[in-house]
Amino acid sequence: MHLLITNIHQLLNVREQCSLLRGKAMAELPMIQNAFLVVHKGRIAAYGCMDDLPEKVYDAVYDAAGATVLPTWCDSHTHLVFAKSREQEFVDKLHGLSYADIAARGGGILHSAAALQATSEDVLFESTLKRLQELMLLGTGAIEIKSGYGLTVADELKMLRVIRRLKEVAPIPVKATFLGAHAVPHTYRDNKQGYIKLIIEEMLPKIVQETLADYVDVFCEQNFFCVSDTEKILEAADKYGLPAKLHANQLSVSGGVEVGVKYKAVSVDHLEAMNEKAIHALAASDTIGTILPTAAFFLRMQYAPVRKMLQENCALALASDYNPGSSPSGNMNFVVSLACIQNEFLPEEAINAATLNGAYAMGVEKEVGSITIGKKANLIFTKPIPSVAYLPYHFGTPVVDKVMIEGKWV
Repeated sequence: MHLLITNIHQLLNVREQCSLLRGKAMAELPMIQNAFLVVHKGRIAAYGCMDDLPEKVYDAVYDAAGATVLPTWCDSHTHLVFAKSREQEFVDKLHGLSYADIAARGGGILHSAAALQATSEDVLFESTLKRLQELMLLGTGAIEIKSGYGLTVADELKMLRVIRRLKEVAPIPVKATFLGAHAVPHTYRDNKQGYIKLIIEEMLPKIVQETLADYVDVFCEQNFFCVSDTEKILEAADKYGLPAKLHANQLSVSGGVEVGVKYKAVSVDHLEAMNEKAIHALAASDTIGTILPTAAFFLRMQYAPVRKMLQENCALALASDYNPGSSPSGNMNFVVSLACIQNEFLPEEAINAATLNGAYAMGVEKEVGSITIGKKANLIFTKPIPSVAYLPYHFGTPVVDKVMIEGKWV
Protein backbone atom coordinates (compact mmCIF):
# COMPACT_ATOMS: atom_id res chain seq x y z
CA MET A 1 0.00 0.00 0.00
CA HIS A 2 1.28 3.45 -0.96
CA LEU A 3 0.19 6.26 1.37
CA LEU A 4 0.62 9.77 0.01
CA ILE A 5 0.96 12.55 2.59
CA THR A 6 0.34 15.98 1.08
CA ASN A 7 0.50 19.64 2.09
CA ILE A 8 3.34 19.37 4.58
CA HIS A 9 4.36 22.90 5.62
CA GLN A 10 7.95 21.86 6.34
CA LEU A 11 9.54 18.42 6.03
CA LEU A 12 12.52 18.47 8.40
CA ASN A 13 15.82 16.60 8.45
CA VAL A 14 15.64 15.41 4.86
CA ARG A 15 18.85 13.58 3.92
CA GLU A 16 19.70 11.42 0.93
CA GLN A 17 22.64 10.00 2.85
CA CYS A 18 23.40 10.17 6.56
CA SER A 19 26.49 10.56 8.67
CA LEU A 20 27.10 11.45 12.30
CA LEU A 21 26.84 15.22 12.75
CA ARG A 22 29.44 17.15 14.70
CA GLY A 23 30.40 20.74 15.41
CA LYS A 24 29.09 23.27 12.88
CA ALA A 25 27.32 20.58 10.84
CA MET A 26 24.84 20.15 13.70
CA ALA A 27 23.32 23.53 12.84
CA GLU A 28 22.40 22.36 9.34
CA LEU A 29 18.85 21.02 9.20
CA PRO A 30 17.90 20.30 5.58
CA MET A 31 14.19 20.74 4.85
CA ILE A 32 11.63 20.93 2.09
CA GLN A 33 8.91 23.59 2.14
CA ASN A 34 5.39 22.69 0.94
CA ALA A 35 6.27 19.02 0.71
CA PHE A 36 4.79 15.60 0.09
CA LEU A 37 5.94 12.23 1.43
CA VAL A 38 5.10 8.69 0.32
CA VAL A 39 5.02 5.74 2.71
CA HIS A 40 5.15 2.14 1.47
CA LYS A 41 5.17 -0.94 3.71
CA GLY A 42 5.93 1.18 6.76
CA ARG A 43 8.94 2.90 5.21
CA ILE A 44 9.69 6.19 3.50
CA ALA A 45 9.42 5.61 -0.25
CA ALA A 46 9.58 9.13 -1.73
CA TYR A 47 9.38 12.82 -0.89
CA GLY A 48 9.62 16.18 -2.58
CA CYS A 49 7.92 19.50 -3.25
CA MET A 50 4.18 19.53 -3.87
CA ASP A 51 4.86 21.25 -7.18
CA ASP A 52 6.81 18.16 -8.27
CA LEU A 53 4.26 15.56 -7.08
CA PRO A 54 4.05 12.78 -9.70
CA GLU A 55 0.65 12.26 -11.25
CA LYS A 56 -0.26 8.71 -10.25
CA VAL A 57 -2.88 6.87 -8.27
CA TYR A 58 -2.06 6.18 -4.59
CA ASP A 59 -3.82 3.67 -2.35
CA ALA A 60 -4.53 6.33 0.26
CA VAL A 61 -4.00 10.06 0.67
CA TYR A 62 -3.60 12.01 3.92
CA ASP A 63 -3.72 15.79 3.91
CA ALA A 64 -1.24 17.07 6.48
CA ALA A 65 -3.00 20.46 6.29
CA GLY A 66 0.10 22.52 6.95
CA ALA A 67 1.67 20.34 9.65
CA THR A 68 5.43 20.31 10.02
CA VAL A 69 6.72 16.73 9.76
CA LEU A 70 9.98 15.46 11.23
CA PRO A 71 11.47 12.12 12.24
CA THR A 72 10.46 10.86 15.66
CA TRP A 73 12.75 11.45 18.63
CA CYS A 74 15.50 8.90 19.25
CA ASP A 75 15.90 8.72 23.04
CA SER A 76 19.27 7.04 23.56
CA HIS A 77 19.49 7.10 27.38
CA THR A 78 16.67 5.96 29.68
CA HIS A 79 16.07 3.87 32.80
CA LEU A 80 12.51 3.02 31.83
CA VAL A 81 12.25 -0.24 33.82
CA PHE A 82 11.60 0.64 37.45
CA ALA A 83 9.18 -0.48 40.12
CA LYS A 84 8.36 2.65 42.09
CA SER A 85 8.45 6.43 41.85
CA ARG A 86 10.60 8.46 44.27
CA GLU A 87 8.65 11.65 44.90
CA GLN A 88 9.61 11.66 48.58
CA GLU A 89 13.21 12.22 47.54
CA PHE A 90 11.96 15.12 45.45
CA VAL A 91 10.61 16.64 48.67
CA ASP A 92 13.90 15.84 50.45
CA LYS A 93 15.74 17.82 47.78
CA LEU A 94 13.38 20.74 48.36
CA HIS A 95 14.41 20.56 52.03
CA GLY A 96 18.03 20.95 50.96
CA LEU A 97 19.44 17.43 50.71
CA SER A 98 21.79 16.78 47.79
CA TYR A 99 21.86 13.82 45.40
CA ALA A 100 24.89 12.51 47.32
CA ASP A 101 23.18 13.05 50.73
CA ILE A 102 20.18 10.99 49.66
CA ALA A 103 22.37 8.22 48.24
CA ALA A 104 24.49 8.11 51.42
CA ARG A 105 21.45 7.35 53.57
CA GLY A 106 20.21 4.50 51.38
CA GLY A 107 18.02 6.45 49.01
CA GLY A 108 18.51 7.03 45.33
CA ILE A 109 19.51 4.05 43.22
CA LEU A 110 19.52 1.66 46.20
CA HIS A 111 15.92 2.63 47.01
CA SER A 112 14.88 1.80 43.44
CA ALA A 113 16.83 -1.46 43.64
CA ALA A 114 14.98 -2.60 46.76
CA ALA A 115 11.62 -1.88 45.15
CA LEU A 116 12.56 -3.64 41.93
CA GLN A 117 13.87 -6.72 43.70
CA ALA A 118 10.44 -7.10 45.32
CA THR A 119 8.56 -6.79 42.00
CA SER A 120 7.85 -9.60 39.56
CA GLU A 121 9.02 -9.60 35.96
CA ASP A 122 5.43 -9.56 34.68
CA VAL A 123 4.49 -6.51 36.73
CA LEU A 124 7.64 -4.71 35.62
CA PHE A 125 6.91 -5.54 32.00
CA GLU A 126 3.34 -4.26 32.11
CA SER A 127 4.25 -0.99 33.84
CA THR A 128 7.19 -0.36 31.51
CA LEU A 129 5.15 -1.11 28.40
CA LYS A 130 2.59 1.47 29.54
CA ARG A 131 5.35 4.07 29.96
CA LEU A 132 6.72 3.23 26.54
CA GLN A 133 3.31 3.66 24.92
CA GLU A 134 2.95 7.06 26.60
CA LEU A 135 6.35 8.14 25.24
CA MET A 136 5.44 7.06 21.72
CA LEU A 137 2.41 9.37 21.86
CA LEU A 138 4.82 12.20 22.71
CA GLY A 139 6.91 11.46 19.65
CA THR A 140 9.57 8.95 20.73
CA GLY A 141 10.23 6.50 17.91
CA ALA A 142 13.35 4.67 19.16
CA ILE A 143 14.60 4.12 22.69
CA GLU A 144 17.50 2.71 24.72
CA ILE A 145 16.72 1.21 28.15
CA LYS A 146 19.21 0.36 30.89
CA SER A 147 19.21 -2.16 33.69
CA GLY A 148 20.89 -1.09 36.94
CA TYR A 149 18.10 -1.21 39.49
CA GLY A 150 18.57 -4.93 40.09
CA LEU A 151 22.11 -5.06 41.53
CA THR A 152 21.91 -8.83 42.00
CA VAL A 153 22.48 -11.48 39.36
CA ALA A 154 18.82 -12.53 39.33
CA ASP A 155 17.40 -9.02 39.31
CA GLU A 156 19.72 -7.60 36.65
CA LEU A 157 18.74 -10.55 34.46
CA LYS A 158 15.09 -9.88 35.30
CA MET A 159 15.36 -6.29 34.13
CA LEU A 160 17.08 -7.25 30.90
CA ARG A 161 14.47 -9.92 30.20
CA VAL A 162 11.79 -7.25 30.59
CA ILE A 163 13.61 -5.18 27.98
CA ARG A 164 13.84 -8.20 25.69
CA ARG A 165 10.09 -8.67 25.98
CA LEU A 166 9.61 -5.01 25.09
CA LYS A 167 11.75 -5.52 22.00
CA GLU A 168 9.43 -8.34 20.95
CA VAL A 169 6.21 -6.33 21.21
CA ALA A 170 7.16 -2.69 20.69
CA PRO A 171 6.72 -1.29 17.17
CA ILE A 172 9.81 0.92 17.62
CA PRO A 173 13.52 0.03 17.89
CA VAL A 174 14.48 -0.80 21.50
CA LYS A 175 18.07 -1.22 22.67
CA ALA A 176 19.15 -2.84 25.96
CA THR A 177 22.10 -1.73 28.09
CA PHE A 178 23.51 -3.68 31.04
CA LEU A 179 24.22 -1.24 33.88
CA GLY A 180 25.05 -3.57 36.74
CA ALA A 181 27.68 -1.01 37.78
CA HIS A 182 25.07 1.61 38.66
CA ALA A 183 25.72 1.56 42.41
CA VAL A 184 27.28 -0.76 45.00
CA PRO A 185 24.50 -2.71 46.79
CA HIS A 186 24.21 -2.81 50.59
CA THR A 187 25.49 -6.38 50.71
CA TYR A 188 28.78 -5.27 49.15
CA ARG A 189 29.03 -1.89 50.88
CA ASP A 190 32.48 -2.71 52.29
CA ASN A 191 33.55 -4.89 49.38
CA LYS A 192 33.16 -2.97 46.12
CA GLN A 193 35.77 -5.11 44.40
CA GLY A 194 33.74 -8.17 45.32
CA TYR A 195 30.72 -6.65 43.58
CA ILE A 196 32.80 -5.83 40.50
CA LYS A 197 33.95 -9.45 40.48
CA LEU A 198 30.29 -10.52 40.62
CA ILE A 199 29.52 -8.31 37.61
CA ILE A 200 32.44 -9.68 35.62
CA GLU A 201 32.34 -13.35 36.56
CA GLU A 202 28.62 -14.01 37.01
CA MET A 203 26.44 -11.30 35.49
CA LEU A 204 28.26 -10.71 32.21
CA PRO A 205 28.58 -14.38 31.16
CA LYS A 206 24.87 -15.04 31.75
CA ILE A 207 23.81 -11.85 30.00
CA VAL A 208 25.94 -12.69 26.97
CA GLN A 209 24.76 -16.31 26.97
CA GLU A 210 21.13 -15.18 26.77
CA THR A 211 21.93 -12.29 24.37
CA LEU A 212 20.20 -9.86 26.73
CA ALA A 213 22.25 -6.70 26.18
CA ASP A 214 23.38 -4.57 23.26
CA TYR A 215 25.71 -2.43 25.40
CA VAL A 216 27.41 -2.27 28.78
CA ASP A 217 27.39 0.85 30.96
CA VAL A 218 29.16 2.01 34.13
CA PHE A 219 28.38 4.96 36.41
CA CYS A 220 31.93 6.36 36.41
CA GLU A 221 31.75 8.86 39.25
CA GLN A 222 33.09 9.69 42.70
CA ASN A 223 31.59 7.41 45.39
CA PHE A 224 30.33 5.04 42.68
CA PHE A 225 32.85 3.49 40.25
CA CYS A 226 36.24 5.09 39.61
CA VAL A 227 38.22 4.97 36.37
CA SER A 228 40.10 1.77 37.31
CA ASP A 229 36.81 0.07 38.29
CA THR A 230 35.30 1.15 34.99
CA GLU A 231 38.27 -0.16 33.02
CA LYS A 232 38.00 -3.58 34.64
CA ILE A 233 34.34 -3.88 33.63
CA LEU A 234 34.86 -2.53 30.10
CA GLU A 235 37.80 -4.87 29.51
CA ALA A 236 35.67 -7.83 30.55
CA ALA A 237 32.76 -6.68 28.37
CA ASP A 238 35.09 -6.11 25.42
CA LYS A 239 36.14 -9.77 25.52
CA TYR A 240 32.49 -10.62 24.85
CA GLY A 241 32.24 -8.03 22.07
CA LEU A 242 29.85 -5.89 24.12
CA PRO A 243 30.35 -2.17 23.30
CA ALA A 244 30.18 0.55 25.94
CA LYS A 245 27.90 3.48 26.74
CA LEU A 246 29.04 5.32 29.88
CA HIS A 247 27.63 7.60 32.55
CA ALA A 248 30.42 10.19 32.66
CA ASN A 249 31.19 13.53 34.30
CA GLN A 250 27.78 14.11 35.86
CA LEU A 251 28.75 15.14 39.39
CA SER A 252 32.46 15.82 38.88
CA VAL A 253 35.29 15.72 36.35
CA SER A 254 35.58 11.99 36.89
CA GLY A 255 37.77 10.83 34.02
CA GLY A 256 34.74 9.05 32.59
CA VAL A 257 34.99 10.80 29.23
CA GLU A 258 38.61 9.82 28.72
CA VAL A 259 38.04 6.19 29.71
CA GLY A 260 35.01 6.06 27.42
CA VAL A 261 37.06 7.38 24.52
CA LYS A 262 39.88 4.94 25.33
CA TYR A 263 37.49 2.00 25.08
CA LYS A 264 35.74 3.40 21.98
CA ALA A 265 32.42 3.85 23.76
CA VAL A 266 29.46 4.57 21.48
CA SER A 267 28.56 7.43 23.80
CA VAL A 268 29.50 9.12 27.05
CA ASP A 269 26.42 10.58 28.71
CA HIS A 270 25.68 13.52 31.06
CA LEU A 271 28.83 15.71 30.74
CA GLU A 272 27.66 18.43 33.11
CA ALA A 273 31.19 18.67 34.56
CA MET A 274 33.67 19.10 31.73
CA ASN A 275 37.18 20.55 31.55
CA GLU A 276 39.32 21.30 28.49
CA LYS A 277 41.01 17.90 28.64
CA ALA A 278 37.69 16.04 28.57
CA ILE A 279 36.31 18.21 25.77
CA HIS A 280 39.43 17.72 23.65
CA ALA A 281 39.34 13.96 24.20
CA LEU A 282 35.71 13.77 23.13
CA ALA A 283 36.24 16.02 20.11
CA ALA A 284 39.15 13.92 18.85
CA SER A 285 37.15 10.67 19.03
CA ASP A 286 34.23 8.92 17.35
CA THR A 287 32.41 8.78 20.70
CA ILE A 288 29.17 10.75 20.94
CA GLY A 289 28.53 13.06 23.88
CA THR A 290 24.94 12.62 25.03
CA ILE A 291 23.49 15.60 26.87
CA LEU A 292 20.72 15.01 29.45
CA PRO A 293 19.36 18.48 30.30
CA THR A 294 16.32 17.35 32.28
CA ALA A 295 18.59 15.62 34.83
CA ALA A 296 20.48 18.88 35.42
CA PHE A 297 17.14 20.70 35.55
CA PHE A 298 15.59 18.34 38.11
CA LEU A 299 18.72 18.18 40.28
CA ARG A 300 19.33 21.94 39.98
CA MET A 301 22.86 21.32 38.73
CA GLN A 302 25.05 23.09 36.23
CA TYR A 303 24.28 22.36 32.58
CA ALA A 304 26.72 20.77 30.16
CA PRO A 305 28.88 23.35 28.30
CA VAL A 306 27.41 22.59 24.90
CA ARG A 307 28.73 25.64 23.02
CA LYS A 308 32.31 24.84 24.00
CA MET A 309 31.88 21.25 22.91
CA LEU A 310 30.38 22.22 19.56
CA GLN A 311 33.14 24.78 18.99
CA GLU A 312 35.64 21.95 19.48
CA ASN A 313 33.76 19.85 16.88
CA CYS A 314 32.18 17.30 19.22
CA ALA A 315 29.29 15.11 18.08
CA LEU A 316 26.38 15.55 20.51
CA ALA A 317 23.08 13.77 21.07
CA LEU A 318 20.13 14.58 23.34
CA ALA A 319 18.24 12.11 25.53
CA SER A 320 15.78 12.16 28.42
CA ASP A 321 17.52 10.07 31.13
CA TYR A 322 13.98 9.05 32.12
CA ASN A 323 14.29 7.54 35.60
CA PRO A 324 12.42 7.79 38.92
CA GLY A 325 15.12 9.70 40.79
CA SER A 326 16.82 12.41 38.77
CA SER A 327 14.71 12.82 35.61
CA PRO A 328 11.17 11.49 36.07
CA SER A 329 10.04 12.44 32.58
CA GLY A 330 10.62 11.00 29.14
CA ASN A 331 9.09 13.93 27.25
CA MET A 332 11.64 14.59 24.53
CA ASN A 333 9.78 17.73 23.45
CA PHE A 334 10.69 19.31 26.77
CA VAL A 335 14.23 17.93 26.48
CA VAL A 336 14.64 19.76 23.16
CA SER A 337 13.24 22.99 24.60
CA LEU A 338 15.40 22.83 27.72
CA ALA A 339 18.46 22.04 25.62
CA CYS A 340 17.95 25.34 23.79
CA ILE A 341 16.99 27.38 26.85
CA GLN A 342 19.71 26.18 29.24
CA ASN A 343 22.37 24.37 27.16
CA GLU A 344 22.25 27.02 24.41
CA PHE A 345 21.67 24.60 21.57
CA LEU A 346 20.28 26.27 18.46
CA PRO A 347 16.87 24.83 17.46
CA GLU A 348 18.40 23.07 14.45
CA GLU A 349 21.20 21.62 16.58
CA ALA A 350 18.76 20.34 19.19
CA ILE A 351 16.54 18.65 16.62
CA ASN A 352 19.54 16.98 14.98
CA ALA A 353 20.85 15.89 18.38
CA ALA A 354 17.47 14.37 19.34
CA THR A 355 16.91 12.61 16.01
CA LEU A 356 19.82 11.60 13.79
CA ASN A 357 22.63 11.78 16.36
CA GLY A 358 20.38 10.12 18.92
CA ALA A 359 19.92 7.27 16.45
CA TYR A 360 23.70 6.97 16.06
CA ALA A 361 24.06 6.95 19.87
CA MET A 362 22.19 3.64 20.02
CA GLY A 363 23.11 2.09 16.68
CA VAL A 364 19.79 2.49 14.87
CA GLU A 365 20.84 5.18 12.38
CA LYS A 366 20.09 2.92 9.40
CA GLU A 367 16.46 2.60 10.49
CA VAL A 368 15.41 5.96 11.96
CA GLY A 369 16.56 9.49 12.73
CA SER A 370 16.05 11.27 9.41
CA ILE A 371 13.75 11.59 6.42
CA THR A 372 15.63 9.19 4.18
CA ILE A 373 14.26 6.77 1.60
CA GLY A 374 14.19 3.26 3.04
CA LYS A 375 14.06 4.31 6.70
CA LYS A 376 11.06 3.55 8.88
CA ALA A 377 8.16 5.97 8.53
CA ASN A 378 8.42 6.96 12.19
CA LEU A 379 7.17 10.54 11.99
CA ILE A 380 6.00 13.43 14.14
CA PHE A 381 3.20 15.63 12.76
CA THR A 382 2.99 18.95 14.56
CA LYS A 383 0.10 21.29 14.90
CA PRO A 384 0.51 24.16 12.40
CA ILE A 385 3.61 26.11 13.50
CA PRO A 386 5.32 29.08 11.84
CA SER A 387 8.93 27.91 11.98
CA VAL A 388 11.47 25.37 13.20
CA ALA A 389 12.33 27.62 16.16
CA TYR A 390 8.74 27.43 17.37
CA LEU A 391 9.25 23.78 18.39
CA PRO A 392 11.61 24.54 21.31
CA TYR A 393 10.30 28.08 21.83
CA HIS A 394 6.75 27.02 22.71
CA PHE A 395 7.87 24.87 25.64
CA GLY A 396 5.41 23.09 27.90
CA THR A 397 2.54 23.37 25.43
CA PRO A 398 1.76 20.31 23.27
CA VAL A 399 2.93 20.91 19.72
CA VAL A 400 2.81 17.27 18.58
CA ASP A 401 -0.51 16.58 16.88
CA LYS A 402 -0.07 13.02 15.62
CA VAL A 403 2.64 10.35 15.61
CA MET A 404 3.17 7.73 12.94
CA ILE A 405 5.15 4.54 13.61
CA GLU A 406 6.03 2.36 10.63
CA GLY A 407 3.37 4.13 8.59
CA LYS A 408 0.60 3.64 11.13
CA TRP A 409 -0.92 6.18 13.50
CA VAL A 410 -0.15 5.61 17.16
